[in-house]
Amino acid sequence: MTLPILIGGEWRPGRGETIVSLNPADGSVNAEVACASVEDVDDAVAEGQRAADDPAWRHAKPHERARILYRIGEGLEAAAQEISETQTRDTGKQMSETRALALSAAGTFRYFAAALETLEDEITPPRGDYVSMSVHEPIGVVGAITPWNSPIASDAQKVAPALAAGNAVLLKPAAWSPLVSRILGRVAMEAGLPRGLLSILPGAGSVIGDRIVRHPGVGKVSFTGGTATGRHIARIAAEKLMPVSLELGGKSPNIVCADADLELALAGLLFGIFSSSGQSCIAGSRLFVERSIYDRFLDRIVERTRALRIGPGSDPRTQVAPLITAQHREAVERYVGLAREEGATVLCGGERPRGPLYDRGYYYQPTILAGLANSARVCREEIFGPVLVVLPFDDEEDLVAQANDSVYGLACGLWSRDYKKLWRIARRIRAGTVWINTYKLFSIATPFGGMKESGLGREKGRLGIRGYMNQKSLYWGLSDQPLPWAS
Repeated sequence: MTLPILIGGEWRPGRGETIVSLNPADGSVNAEVACASVEDVDDAVAEGQRAADDPAWRHAKPHERARILYRIGEGLEAAAQEISETQTRDTGKQMSETRALALSAAGTFRYFAAALETLEDEITPPRGDYVSMSVHEPIGVVGAITPWNSPIASDAQKVAPALAAGNAVLLKPAAWSPLVSRILGRVAMEAGLPRGLLSILPGAGSVIGDRIVRHPGVGKVSFTGGTATGRHIARIAAEKLMPVSLELGGKSPNIVCADADLELALAGLLFGIFSSSGQSCIAGSRLFVERSIYDRFLDRIVERTRALRIGPGSDPRTQVAPLITAQHREAVERYVGLAREEGATVLCGGERPRGPLYDRGYYYQPTILAGLANSARVCREEIFGPVLVVLPFDDEEDLVAQANDSVYGLACGLWSRDYKKLWRIARRIRAGTVWINTYKLFSIATPFGGMKESGLGREKGRLGIRGYMNQKSLYWGLSDQPLPWAS
């Protein structure tokens, strides 16, 4: 059976190519999904424009929209086990992680429901005989293009504030992970979201994503994914004069100073790079260790890495699950091969695990590389897999220069007991998020985004709703006298 897609509130067969969802743990078929076609996108935009223009939604009171958002959040929490199991089959992720992502998505909808009811427009200070105010209105139809590595959480971070702002949303999940977004669509319909406000349009980014971005009826696009695609979207948006938010790639430094709590740092470093099998934009993939502790700390992290448990995401003991597809594993392998050509020493990993458990899945051992300069390609390009490059640093100036010597600026980790030093370094690192004595923690209440080639704009946070609105100024004249120019 080929699964249908959601277009303007109606489940119907997609008119594009059929994609097959494979379980990364063993290569078995999960489901077949008929992708959207360009014509389906056009239909979804038309339905979205109708729904977004309807005063019942466009002019709904904040608490009325919030009520629906809250019900979606409750529905996602009720479906958390189904979402978790589906996402583990679809992406290979550990069940503990996919359940956390499902609950995060539920919390995101509840958060924006609450934020919506507390947002205020403002009366601005007048400079004449009038009252002036600033108000915010929906954009209309917006596109949300999400990645395969954390679909339900990324979906919610875009869909919830866009709906809260009064828009209709075209959600395009990645072709590699098409299943979980369908559950979001079902839950939203069950929660009473008016017809037409949400469409789920799986398919190739080069076809469906491109049509969403180029469509004249789409007023904003929020994209999470690779930097090359982000640039392509930005070029189209520039021609349309359309706002975009872009959360792109990263090559994040994770920094261990000699005075750090080394056990705390070790656990954070392992989690920062090898959880999600390294398939994370904020993965701490460049480890900088102060030279005075470099050798002994390296021995400890190699020992702990070799002990990590590799297995299917359905096994609660698994720490490193399979990669998303065979093609992606091959891309990771090519980078490790390149590292060897560049002169790297492979301290552990560097190959596929062996044994019957791994033969049919897309597994790759957690890998640590040393002996390279920060200028090596594997130190500069995003690998998006369980590969850590280790580099020494001599002092604070050397560290900051190396850490910032990257086209990316998404995240950073810092480990030290010296709070003054932590403050100095955190403020000097050019990254959108800096974790201090922790790593890879998130709050929907805290804005997130990148610098440099890691993106434009911010998502999350109370004002995340405003990113999906147009600001308008109103002037109310109070004088009974005609404007003097016309006299």
